Amino acid sequence: PLGLSAFSLNLMQHDRMLDWLVSLPWVDSSKIGLYGLSWGGKVAMRMPALLDRYSLSVCSGDFNEWIWKNATTDWPNSYMFVPEYEMFDFNLGNTFGYGEMAALIAPRAFMVERGHNDGVGIDEWVAFEYAKVNRLYDKLNIPHMTEIEYFNGIHEIHAVGTLKFIEKHFGLPRN
Repeated sequence: PLGLSAFSLNLMQHDRMLDWLVSLPWVDSSKIGLYGLSWGGKVAMRMPALLDRYSLSVCSGDFNEWIWKNATTDWPNSYMFVPEYEMFDFNLGNTFGYGEMAALIAPRAFMVERGHNDGVGIDEWVAFEYAKVNRLYDKLNIPHMTEIEYFNGIHEIHAVGTLKFIEKHFGLPRN
């Protein structure tokens, strides 16, 4: 629809999907999480920031320092050189970044999954932005509610520390 962003459409879809999920008798509405890679990582940042029915969020292969990612000319994978038309979210860097989106998710469980060889960013940028999240969760006295896992890998779901994080916050699956 004209005048709406892709994420505004996602927001409406996720809100309806959550309505449906919580209506199911076997779904524990206090244990609904979102785990996304790449575009899904963008969704895992934005939807839980706006929809508090998500109690856990994992951003994989996307968490970044947004202004550097978009504007630097010192790194070949910057959006200055990568022709992805949908990446320039209007006013995102001026208003808030990934650390601030994670602040909107707080105090709920939040995790970042980062492959050292993932071309969407570099570890130092990710660490810089995640430091804001870590500091906030510490100041809220809930440092156990956030984690970052670095791993030797590429742009992929790693699911090692992440599954432990999910189990820690949601418990073991029922049989």
